[in-house]
Amino acid sequence: MFWMKCTVGIRGLISWIFLTNIMLILYCFIGSNQMNLSDSKEDTCPLSMEKSNSMGSPQPPKTECSPKTNIMFMKTHKTASSTILNILFRFGEKLKLKFAFPNGRNDFFYPSPFQASQVMNYRPGGCYNIVCNHMRFNQQEVAKLLPADAVYITILRDPVDLFESSFHYYHKAVPFTWSIDGENKLAEFLQNPQAFYSPEAFNSFYLKNILTFDFGFDNNLEADDPQVTEHIHYLSERFDLVLIVEYFEESLILLKDLLCWSTEDILYFKLNARRSSSVSKLDPELRAKALQWNGADWKLYQHFNASFWARVEAYGRERMNRDVQELRRRNEEMRARCVEGGAAVEAQNIHSRHLLPWQPIGEKSILGYNLRKDIEPNFRNICEKMLTPEIQYMSDLGVSLWVTKLWGWFIDIIS
Repeated sequence: MFWMKCTVGIRGLISWIFLTNIMLILYCFIGSNQMNLSDSKEDTCPLSMEKSNSMGSPQPPKTECSPKTNIMFMKTHKTASSTILNILFRFGEKLKLKFAFPNGRNDFFYPSPFQASQVMNYRPGGCYNIVCNHMRFNQQEVAKLLPADAVYITILRDPVDLFESSFHYYHKAVPFTWSIDGENKLAEFLQNPQAFYSPEAFNSFYLKNILTFDFGFDNNLEADDPQVTEHIHYLSERFDLVLIVEYFEESLILLKDLLCWSTEDILYFKLNARRSSSVSKLDPELRAKALQWNGADWKLYQHFNASFWARVEAYGRERMNRDVQELRRRNEEMRARCVEGGAAVEAQNIHSRHLLPWQPIGEKSILGYNLRKDIEPNFRNICEKMLTPEIQYMSDLGVSLWVTKLWGWFIDIIS
């Protein structure tokens, strides 16, 4: 009887691994063989010529700025970027802006480098206002979609916390980690990362310098490699603002100022937050190991954290504190109006599937919200939008997500 149970268990495990790999391959590589349809300057958004008039007669200075509508948001992994995405979705929808969305799934065929041809209904020379979904950054291809006056923004997170979050969320999608024993797999991994990591292994990029990888660089470079410094310089020249997760409210104030938006435009609820019990607590020794393992990301973060605070100083500390307090006050007003119970709840306690966030493989650790039943009619629409997760919001905007939904269906079966 014992051997029969073991045999059934082993067969079940083998079946699970086999099916998981099939679905991972489908999800990660479908569309990776798409033809690159945009190889010439003629394929670039013609509005990119707007700045060519800058050498003409001087323009009179403007006393008031106008809201900027051409935006590239480089959405990095596990960095509160889904919350930023919700802000961009709402702003773009309100002004009827044109999004460059992926086709069939919620990212641009990540981890393959971005190609303009991956955009839904793409035609060479087409122009868009907003590009904001997950991609592996490819500046030359992104620039083909946007006017030359587009604002480039992104967001970074402390590499230790980012690594912890990424490991928790993605390790079941990285077969190399399946052999790690013990309850604290993260600690076991950090004690000897090379035993559970190979640069060539499937999905290994989730486990080392994921920020560096997202920006299109080699995530296996050491921090002291001269190429890392070159990469930082490259990004500094191309991004107008780099937000910092640890100072999220200050980041939004700088974003509002850069884009000439209103406070109403940056109101938010924290989306895709994890329940606290699922967060691994790292002692100083493990934190040091995580920093060393993700040294390229740490160097990247240090540079842009310093430039961030230089922006805050230029904005004015007193002014920043005043604006942050106003943002908090407005957010609390919306929370009281919109959220049942005033706080996020466990996935199993979310009443509407339309408000259920995407969950990692094998568990339900991402929190979500319930909409109040007695919302004032004039606030119902904005409340629903602020609480809607990324996948559902994209569907509401008319994006076909058949690959993402197929993968979600599979996860539900095996979870």
